[in-house]
Amino acid sequence: SVNCKLKICVRKLSSTSGSYPLVCIVGGGPAGFYTAQHLLKSHPDIHVDIYERLPIPFGLVRFGVAPDHPEVKNVINTFTQTAQHKHCCFFGNVNIGRDVSVKELQEAYHAVVLSYGAEANRRLGIPGEDLLGVYSAKDFVGWYNGVPCNKDLQPDLSSDTAVILGQGNVALDVARMLLSPLDILKKTDVTQPSLEALAASHVHKVLIVGRRGPLQMACTIKELREMVNLPGTKPDMVTAEFEGIAEALKELPRPRKRLTELLLKAAQGSAGSAQATRQWGFRFLRSPVEIRPSSDVTRTAGIRLAVNRLEGSGENAQAVPTGEVEDLQCGLVINSIGYRSLPIDATVPFDPHKAVIPNTVGRVEQVAGLYCSGWVKRGPTGVIATTMNDSFDTARALLQDIEAGLLKLSTKKLGSKAIVTLLEKRGVNSVSFLEWEKINAEEVKRGGRAGKPREKLLDVEEMIKIAKT
Repeated sequence: SVNCKLKICVRKLSSTSGSYPLVCIVGGGPAGFYTAQHLLKSHPDIHVDIYERLPIPFGLVRFGVAPDHPEVKNVINTFTQTAQHKHCCFFGNVNIGRDVSVKELQEAYHAVVLSYGAEANRRLGIPGEDLLGVYSAKDFVGWYNGVPCNKDLQPDLSSDTAVILGQGNVALDVARMLLSPLDILKKTDVTQPSLEALAASHVHKVLIVGRRGPLQMACTIKELREMVNLPGTKPDMVTAEFEGIAEALKELPRPRKRLTELLLKAAQGSAGSAQATRQWGFRFLRSPVEIRPSSDVTRTAGIRLAVNRLEGSGENAQAVPTGEVEDLQCGLVINSIGYRSLPIDATVPFDPHKAVIPNTVGRVEQVAGLYCSGWVKRGPTGVIATTMNDSFDTARALLQDIEAGLLKLSTKKLGSKAIVTLLEKRGVNSVSFLEWEKINAEEVKRGGRAGKPREKLLDVEEMIKIAKT
């Protein structure tokens, strides 16, 4: 039975002698799994437990990757192999910091790795930010990707124009989701409630706003190419914003040059196809200063933007306000300026300004045996491959400390046996990886009925019920 499997897992880890390193990882996303993968591959005796707040693993691979990018999710196959390793256990539905403290983990394990990501939004800090019709990209992406806490978002898609603040890959993902033909979305794992809302959407124009210029745009060429080739749409650009860009091309490094060439081509083709019914475009050198309210002062009616100029050049150019402002009418504003990590526990050092755990190559400063990887280590930047390399670095640092005798393996630790005992006392129903596979099978079955890869479960209680039957 599943419960038997869980008990075997606990016994396997808790019966080890003091010489076996017991490591736990907080966070079941890419950073957590990559850290575990490298540890298990590099040390034959190490035992790794992964604790995840939700009953389901894989973090941003499941909840952050766009539904129309299924190839990016193939890394789940590698993570599954890690979770099924004989020296690895997964404990879902365990909220570290609430159900179990970091101090309790430190008492149970030789080393603790914090890989819990960045779950908070970076706020704009401007008037009108809390009006109806203003959403964070994190919540909006979570809504269409099936994050349980975002399932009731019900974004207002009744207006013609949406403004997205930020020009990174997430901003372009959101723009693409708002404008994609339904025939494309129906074949993805976008949640059914989101699909129905997007089918009824009145949004026909999306403007993607950035504080700097075309040469500082943060997205990748793959994401831009997908916007350029999106069926039924055409670009809408302001020609004046591209003055001098063509002349600057020859000085650019190759990746930036290719990106800028494609951007210029799109701008020059702004007339677009006569058949296109939807528009998208970039607006450069603009910073939000106010969300403008409707006449009843309850919802978004527009946005006021400061007009900027650049000081300096290249990647280091800074946006400086000119004193001019510009107003855009819109009923939907999505803030895509980034995420922030939060402190997990009062005992763990945290830099509130940088929103990261202070560390040196993943070793948490001034706390022996405590490590971090992923966004909570370096900030919310980079793609999944960046997280992989970063997590491997943390794992190598931990392994070096084992080799150097810094983790005191002679001290007997109880590992998951101690933590499972605490969870049982506190009424926490943890979910094993075998139990997650029941949830997975149910999602795939429901998706198959609708011709989709899966239909994600949105309710945590329903997930647990399926896991435990």
